[in-house]
Amino acid sequence: MDFTCVFGALNHGKFPEKDCLLPLISKLLGYCIVAASTTVKLPQIMKILKHQSIRGLGVISFELEVVGYTIALAYCVHKRLPFSAYGELVFLLVQAIILVAVIYYYSQLIGMKTWIRALLYCALAPTVLAGQINPALFEALYASQHAVFLFSRIPQIWKNFSNKSTEELSLLTSMMNFGGSMVRVFTSIQENAPSSVLLGSTRSIVTHSTILSQIIVYQKRDVEREENRVENDDLQS
Repeated sequence: MDFTCVFGALNHGKFPEKDCLLPLISKLLGYCIVAASTTVKLPQIMKILKHQSIRGLGVISFELEVVGYTIALAYCVHKRLPFSAYGELVFLLVQAIILVAVIYYYSQLIGMKTWIRALLYCALAPTVLAGQINPALFEALYASQHAVFLFSRIPQIWKNFSNKSTEELSLLTSMMNFGGSMVRVFTSIQENAPSSVLLGSTRSIVTHSTILSQIIVYQKRDVEREENRVENDDLQS
């Protein structure tokens, strides 16, 4: 990061020009997102471990999220974007894989199809991350990741709506996802990222804000359900 133009303006008693200040702010925000991403999914993981339950969580949603992060990370590395423009994807991918593993562990029944999907991912992910595929196919694959992320959110959004509950979804994780998406739109513009990257950040704002709104709306109802469940358990005992 180059602070020269900022310090130069301040030394002359002037406020830095927009063209000087905005790129610096973008870099700082980009690295802030990367730093925050190291813990963004931990609240969700800890909530599952605490309650030993995955009630209300759509397994396929979190599996598709892993696929989406893998494609997005591979593309950004392949395009040699600055680390501040995509660094959070590294930590999000690792945490997403751990989260899926935790969900598998607490699933009552894991079918053969689930294991096939997991093995298929393990077989293909290294090739995609290494960029060892045809460039035209790579572009098409990255274009598809928008649909992957969208369809990773729709089942969870629909499940929340159908149940009128968000059960084990973490409010803190959803807030961090939404905030990160908002900031990433700004940094994508400043870093001159490809339009497809900007489109992905905009899509994330829409889907994350929807899930966050559901958590806020249904949270009171979830608390009431939990209180009723505890009261029923006390009466039965």
